[in-house]
Amino acid sequence: MNEQSELDLRLFRVWMKATKAATETIQRDIQSYNISMENFITLELLYSKGPQTVQRISELLSIPSGSITYVINKLEKKELVERKQHSEDKRAYLIALTDQGRTLFDEIFPKHVDLISRSLSFVTTDEKEQLINLLKKIGYGIQHMNEE
Repeated sequence: MNEQSELDLRLFRVWMKATKAATETIQRDIQSYNISMENFITLELLYSKGPQTVQRISELLSIPSGSITYVINKLEKKELVERKQHSEDKRAYLIALTDQGRTLFDEIFPKHVDLISRSLSFVTTDEKEQLINLLKKIGYGIQHMNEE
């Protein structure tokens, strides 16, 4: 194995360990609110982006539409989201947070963001920007490689 391959493997191991540590921290945080990961990411999307169609939620979260429909049905039963008829396409429905859903996220989301900020406080703003650019470069490169 050459030096470049050894460096690539070391980078990949460090990246995976850092990802695992961050993911476990975030998952524990979400579980502390008694919300499943699927419910949380769906609520967070609606909280951040506003009402969305089921198809758009499915696309944005990369979750099959049947699974998202199941999640939305559960959230609707908990009165955290509601279906509203789309004003432009009467065949479609928009999924929106209810007042109860918004109140819940108004309470928990700032705590969640604070945890993320504390988790990333070990690097400078410039390092964060560099890391964002490097991860995008890697992601786009791999995506392009897979399309070939």
